[in-house]
Amino acid sequence: MTLSRRRFITVAGAGALSGAVNLNAFVHTQGRPRLRAVAFDAFAIFDPRPIAALAETMFPGHGAALSERWRTRQFEYTWLRSLSRQYADFWQVTEDALVFAAAALHLDLDPSARRRLMNSYLELRAWPDVQPALTTLRAKGVRLALLTNFTPTMLTAALRNSSIEPLFDHVLSTDTVRTFKPDPQAYALGLDAFRLSRANILFAPFAGWDAAGARWFGYPTFWVNRFQAAPEQLGVAVDGSGAGLADLLRFVFPEP
Repeated sequence: MTLSRRRFITVAGAGALSGAVNLNAFVHTQGRPRLRAVAFDAFAIFDPRPIAALAETMFPGHGAALSERWRTRQFEYTWLRSLSRQYADFWQVTEDALVFAAAALHLDLDPSARRRLMNSYLELRAWPDVQPALTTLRAKGVRLALLTNFTPTMLTAALRNSSIEPLFDHVLSTDTVRTFKPDPQAYALGLDAFRLSRANILFAPFAGWDAAGARWFGYPTFWVNRFQAAPEQLGVAVDGSGAGLADLLRFVFPEP
């Protein structure tokens, strides 16, 4: 992830992984099922910026590069392990990626620094817009889940830090099926939990690649593009996108 200043924008129009913040075509088009649930990726809910801030504090002048290498290798390892059927959980993958990133940048990652950076994943808190948005969704009868690569331990810590666990009907870790998104087995956790069809479940990812995976699986998808990332060029379009959960609410509940 590119940890630049958060920009609150709405991405409108068509194109690869872009869409209008208006669900009329999705919810209200005749013959289409209505939205009944939303499944969120963890980083759409939990703010990762403190991890990068800590990296910069520990390695002044190198924090951004370390964070970028770490994040990139973290997800590359999930994909390689899924394809090769060589599973290790997301905590182990994250630690392995950190060790690689530090070595690639010739940084002295001693055991204490390694523990401190890894433990920052257990200190994550929700973005400021999360609790009010989730409360609104639940009040309007929408069921909610987390569907993420995070391990159960990582999820328990983040939910406890943020005091939002009661707002979720389901907390789903891909660890239970020993794979990672975008493996279809990972996305299928939402179907099994909600007992709904794909068309009834909106998926809300943080990353463009996850948005593509969700659309390939068949979920209607709203990309929570908090860092204004460039759209992936994978020949698939999301149903909508925006910079935060206020945009998602407008997408789900369009004004007449």
